[in-house]
Amino acid sequence: MNEEQVWLEQARKGDKAAFGQLIEAYQGPVFNLAYRMLNNAGEAEEAAQEAFIRAYTRLETYNPAHKFSTWMLSITSNYCIDLIRKRRALLLSIDEPLPPHPALHSDNAKGPEAQLMLSEQQETVQALLQELPEDYRQAVVLRYWYDLSYDEIADVMDTSVSAIKSRLFRARRQLADVSAGFGLNAQPETVSVAA
Repeated sequence: MNEEQVWLEQARKGDKAAFGQLIEAYQGPVFNLAYRMLNNAGEAEEAAQEAFIRAYTRLETYNPAHKFSTWMLSITSNYCIDLIRKRRALLLSIDEPLPPHPALHSDNAKGPEAQLMLSEQQETVQALLQELPEDYRQAVVLRYWYDLSYDEIADVMDTSVSAIKSRLFRARRQLADVSAGFGLNAQPETVSVAA
């Protein structure tokens, strides 16, 4: 039994300290997912807190046959989709920068010119993501930022693998169309959302 399984077992018995260990282990991925979905650091922080509260109060529904990370990300993404639907009518501005993709953390990106280029890429990627419907955006973020498999994404989004493949295909095509509108030259098969 690994450490995470021990924490889960203890947390299911009411041990708040054990659940605190789970929060510590998953606060980064949960926050990052919420940020990618909501594009607002304050909302993402609140969404992450709410996701952990929901997970704690629903621990008895967690199925140990599935990965805890998948279950936790599912709670987070579903909560974020609810928030997106609620705020759609409010037409909030998109003015916060995109946090960098983990693959972009390198020693080569430390100079001012590299930082400027990285910042511009991140703004472009976030603008492209915001053009997608929330279910497409969710699938893209889970696939390309969290490297989840189609099966895991289907679990998180409570749908079939074929539906996920279809959403990702349509999202790539839509990203290619939108990127052309941004003056970028991209084909559907080559659109990179990893910036």
